[in-house]
Amino acid sequence: MTSKLIYYTTFFFMLLINSVFAQEKFTLSGTITDAKSNETLIGVNVTIPELKTGTTTNEYGFYSITVPKGNYTVQISYMSFQTVTETINLDKNIKNNFKLSSIEEQLDEVVIADNRKATNIRKAEMSVNKLSISAIKKMPVVLGEVDVLKSILLLPGVTNAGEGASGFNVRGGAADQNLILLDEANIFNSSHVFGFFSVFNPDAIKDLKLYKGGIPARYGGRASSVLDIYQKDGSSKGFHMNGGIGVISSRLLAEGPIVKDKGSFLIGGRASYAHLFLKLNEKQKDNTAYFYDLNTKLSYKLNPNNNLYLSGYFGRDVFSIQKSFTNVYGNATLNLRWNHLFSDKLFSNLSLIYSDYYYGLDLGFIGLRWDSGIKNYNIKYDFKNYISDNFKLNYGINSIYYDFNPGTVKPLDSDSGINYKQLEKKKALEPAAYIDVEQNVSKKLSLSYGLRYSMFYRMGESNVNTYANDNPVVFNQEQQIYEKATPTGSIHYGKNKTIADFNNFEPRASVAYQLDENQSFKASYNRMVQYLQLLSNTSSPTPLDVWTPSDEFIKPQIADQVALGYFKNFSNDKYSLEVETFYKKIKNRLDYIDGANLIANEAIEQVILNGRMRSYGLEVMLRKNEGKLTGWISYTLSKSQQQTPGRNASETGINNGEWYNSLYDKTHNLAITSNYALNKKWSFGANFTLQTGQPVTYPTGKYEYQDIKVPSYGLRNENRLPLYHHLDISATLTPHKNANRNWKGEWVFSIYNVYARKNAASIAFRENVDTGVNEAVKTSIFGFIPAVSYNFKF
Repeated sequence: MTSKLIYYTTFFFMLLINSVFAQEKFTLSGTITDAKSNETLIGVNVTIPELKTGTTTNEYGFYSITVPKGNYTVQISYMSFQTVTETINLDKNIKNNFKLSSIEEQLDEVVIADNRKATNIRKAEMSVNKLSISAIKKMPVVLGEVDVLKSILLLPGVTNAGEGASGFNVRGGAADQNLILLDEANIFNSSHVFGFFSVFNPDAIKDLKLYKGGIPARYGGRASSVLDIYQKDGSSKGFHMNGGIGVISSRLLAEGPIVKDKGSFLIGGRASYAHLFLKLNEKQKDNTAYFYDLNTKLSYKLNPNNNLYLSGYFGRDVFSIQKSFTNVYGNATLNLRWNHLFSDKLFSNLSLIYSDYYYGLDLGFIGLRWDSGIKNYNIKYDFKNYISDNFKLNYGINSIYYDFNPGTVKPLDSDSGINYKQLEKKKALEPAAYIDVEQNVSKKLSLSYGLRYSMFYRMGESNVNTYANDNPVVFNQEQQIYEKATPTGSIHYGKNKTIADFNNFEPRASVAYQLDENQSFKASYNRMVQYLQLLSNTSSPTPLDVWTPSDEFIKPQIADQVALGYFKNFSNDKYSLEVETFYKKIKNRLDYIDGANLIANEAIEQVILNGRMRSYGLEVMLRKNEGKLTGWISYTLSKSQQQTPGRNASETGINNGEWYNSLYDKTHNLAITSNYALNKKWSFGANFTLQTGQPVTYPTGKYEYQDIKVPSYGLRNENRLPLYHHLDISATLTPHKNANRNWKGEWVFSIYNVYARKNAASIAFRENVDTGVNEAVKTSIFGFIPAVSYNFKF
């Protein structure tokens, strides 16, 4: 008893002494902005060398760091900006707002130094790629049109379905498994002109980040990746304009103060005009193909603790043939945000978000109009709590209401003979809550871990078919094929009545162990749940693709991914090496029975089965961060497969129940990108891409039925298109007179596909009329394409 009393007494006094003599801690916080425009800067490094610690600014330029009382040197560094060093006596909580000046205005010679490209080996963050807009604009692209999505295809683990294909695939996942956010709003179709260009105006973008794994718990709703893009706020210092004139499109952006140093506006637009050249051809004068979009943003600082933002996007594509076929589609978003600083350690953001994807089709030759789309309304409230230098807490809630319109059929005129028809609309609600922790356990060990709890409610009003044994797809034993089942009846669910509901815990965790100042090992795990399904059996999204909610027949996709990586900076951060290996498996991936018809199908459950996916691979990325020559080499060796086995012993399943290559399987993927700054007048860029051909299914023979020759096919995706590769180059001319005048311009000369490689977009088979022999016909989209564009700002 005495020994226990002595133990507890000693322990109490130890705690008391520790609390009395413990170092006092104070907080340094504030906002970091561009000195020229007052634009907030994302991901700025704030470091205290004496303590070998630091932090970065959040999506709104805010930082907070808590350290023991003392005199410290604070360093502020950010890509393309001059590093700021300041000595601070931290004997109380201090709010210090830093303004950074562009490095281009400070340097007399051409030396590219991108601080943010050096890999952060300490932070428990992996499988994340960040690209600066300045770097993207220097990349050579098709027809000279700067393209955000084409630039991320040069990153390891990222591919697409080929030239002219929309969307992108991450680590063997489908394009619909990517969550694409523009100022927090969902973008459902990321491409213009059927995949030739992206919907993102590079002049309006401030920051972009691609998460391929280790995804923070604040993100949810997709199974593969997150592309998070933020628009610029606009200058509150002075009025500026910039833009570009290209071969097929032009763009213009204006920004300036509403109230100087407090409020700003930004408005930017793009439009293509290649269709105007069709008017010169008598046979093509009635054909049209163009796009336009608009980016807007208003920002206002109410006081030091409160900021308001209103941002929006609107884009449309128009495609018409002889006025008998007209296709109009595009996205629209609107987001009202309120930033509030409760204290120097607690930051919050409240967002009200609207997103809409519309698809319209006028078929004048039959007098029919088709409208479809998906709308969502999202409210989210996020908090970031900087509890200490070694412990940060992120948490929040959000709720998304979905309104699906699978199709509305209308007559173009009263004499068309077409009756009005509305395919049954669908409603759904997706609430979620999350918590994320960033923790430095020691000087070498850092953790990031969190949990997301998501729910999903498929709601009425709706009529739901019933089937024998709850099975809308039956297996024909005699023919060994899957067929539609006949409904036995239907159940009516009233307005807002729950038809099906789901809930899932989604754990996330990452760890980084620092071997020394220049290298570390990292590991991550994340579970993602996707409740929305894209009805498409093509390799890339098309404008007519229809989204549908999970229900009693269509189960939510559940993805689990693990990754291991080695990261190293060397030669004083001049070079960086990132090596990662990953394994991902997905349950309930949709598969389609042979001959599935997805368009205007009101009983879609009759043609789909719930299968599974898996992908695994190795990614390597070597970057050169500084000097006149910068760029990277990325290589990915991977495998992506899908399987839909029989539901019981008597069924063969899809593809005989065997694993088969998914449409997104690319065994080898090599990308090399570089930029060389010769002097202040000339810079040069080059991209080289090589990847394994896309999986396809070729016919293995043919048979005749009533004098009609019908091809027969082998196993799914057991063939491939030929190897895909091309080289692109560019040269940028910046006149010397730019330095002495407000108007600054540059000429960009580019060549896409320098050696005119005819990459196969598809291969079709036909019978030669003269010989009767089957022959393959390759379709290629791009050959050798030179382009020139002029960019300006003032």
